[in-house]
Amino acid sequence: MILKYKNVLMEKIKEAGSLTDKTLVKSLKKDGYDITDNIFNKTLLDMEIMGLVKVGWLTKDTRRIEIVSDQHDEDDEVELQNEKILEKDYEDGFNEPSNN
Repeated sequence: MILKYKNVLMEKIKEAGSLTDKTLVKSLKKDGYDITDNIFNKTLLDMEIMGLVKVGWLTKDTRRIEIVSDQHDEDDEVELQNEKILEKDYEDGFNEPSNN
């Protein structure tokens, strides 16, 4: 049952890019899905643990839900490679050339 809701939630979030939990619930109800708060929260938590979405608090009662971008992961990998190169160049700067 949760898998069905996960797919529906994922589709809705992808359509919007990012939205609030209240907007998502309204959209689900409009499409005929009557989902309990417990199942909704469990599904969101599972999706966040799997790295599919990012959930953050906007206000005390409202959460912002957004898709985790694949492009961001690729940028992080490139940034890590650049940092390693810069660190190696920095360390190489301390090595004195040998005078043979």
